[in-house]
Amino acid sequence: MRFDIFTLFPSIFVSPLQESILKRAIEAGLLDVRVHNIRDYATDKHHVADDYPYGGGGGMVMKPEPIFAAVETVLEVRSWKLEVGSGALQPPTSNLQSPTPIILLTPQGRLFNQAIARELARYERIALICGRYEGVDERVREHLATDEISIGDYVLTGGELAALVIVDAVSRLLPGVLGDAGAAADDSHAEGLLEYPHYTRPPDFQGWKVPDVLLSGNHAEIARWRRRQSLLRTLRRRPELLARAALTEEERRWLDQAVQSDQG
Repeated sequence: MRFDIFTLFPSIFVSPLQESILKRAIEAGLLDVRVHNIRDYATDKHHVADDYPYGGGGGMVMKPEPIFAAVETVLEVRSWKLEVGSGALQPPTSNLQSPTPIILLTPQGRLFNQAIARELARYERIALICGRYEGVDERVREHLATDEISIGDYVLTGGELAALVIVDAVSRLLPGVLGDAGAAADDSHAEGLLEYPHYTRPPDFQGWKVPDVLLSGNHAEIARWRRRQSLLRTLRRRPELLARAALTEEERRWLDQAVQSDQG
């Protein structure tokens, strides 16, 4: 998979992409991350990529010209345009149009979650536009971006950290990126539940012991314990997730008993 990231601050991505799983995935050719400096596509001699907002107000707004130029050049795609009279966005008629999602990172976007990570993992290439300052010119949102994503209901200094979150979350779903092919399936939120507790050596640390079932070697009982711990942790920490989870009747009865036990 290839990520094209458009930003005013490319150096932010240097260290995270040179560590751990992302580094190994890039070295193995499973992941290709290319960071593009939006300022390089500004046409004035000072490479200005932002300006004061029309109508007044504090802060600066990222200009549309360098963003459009950067994305259209790298992706070899012409921007979408508004069809006069219909009020609908129409794709470019050029044969250069690309199936690549062009995602604007913004607090106004749809809230990123594991389901969206799986959705994005099906693409061969993804473009991420990192906003800064007071945001981007609205014409980027209306006529260039094909999607808008937020990583949470809070405001960051820019979209770079959000882009890294998406790269990390999506990359680990790609075949071969994780050492254990089944590791991603057990993660919190992978099946709509929080993950079960993990333990490692030593079996007794300062009097706190690893549950006996995990030392038993009985894989069926271990799987049963992990599933119930996952259900219990979700019930106590994120109970709203249970409404969307695929549960058996036996699991629902067990949860009802757990609720009664907690209340008692």
